[in-house]
Amino acid sequence: MNEFLLIPYLIINGIAFALFGIDKQRAMQEEYRISEKTLLTIALFGPFGAYGGMRIFRHKIRKPLFSILVPIFILIHVAIYVLIISAYVSL
Repeated sequence: MNEFLLIPYLIINGIAFALFGIDKQRAMQEEYRISEKTLLTIALFGPFGAYGGMRIFRHKIRKPLFSILVPIFILIHVAIYVLIISAYVSL
């Protein structure tokens, strides 16, 4: 995968990771929270960062919606990556 796609992908995963950390911090301080809809949306586009944030910050790991959907998002991204790589190999 070229840098044109890789760099934005790494950035979105970094943002997902950060948002899970920020939301955990806000939860502990009883401040205004990031909505679950927003966290799931960012997880759809940056599932590796979201999963890392869930594990490192121990945030949303007991919520079935997150513990099921985020791994599914990872599988979808892996499948897309495999399809892209296989398309390049077959050329």
